[in-house]
Amino acid sequence: MTKLYNQNKNKQIRRILRQSMPKGEKILWQALRNRQVEYKFRRQYSINRFVVDFYCPKLKLAIEVDGYTHFDDEEKYQYDKNRQDYLELLKITVLRYRSEQIFKNLNSVLEQIYYTCEKLELSGLN
Repeated sequence: MTKLYNQNKNKQIRRILRQSMPKGEKILWQALRNRQVEYKFRRQYSINRFVVDFYCPKLKLAIEVDGYTHFDDEEKYQYDKNRQDYLELLKITVLRYRSEQIFKNLNSVLEQIYYTCEKLELSGLN
């Protein structure tokens, strides 16, 4: 059986993505890394051929941060949609935030993430 998570063939891509994280991802990562939502997240985590910005394996929760280009570029939009559809087939919950949301109201974003984590843990869906 093929390994689905963090395949070695994606290791270099994950490393490059970690080194070139956009500002919104960096800000959110600092909060997640310091466990401000009490759950362990990994950054630039690969699931099959896709790499998600942040992932909590315990809860099967992926978090994506979309910059401005995600909404103006039809190709990026379609890629994001295909990735999300695939992740949802694997029973992975996906939360999406615009960078702007993180810049303007980080506390609200963190509250939503925490609430989702609690809900997933209590529901036993993980």
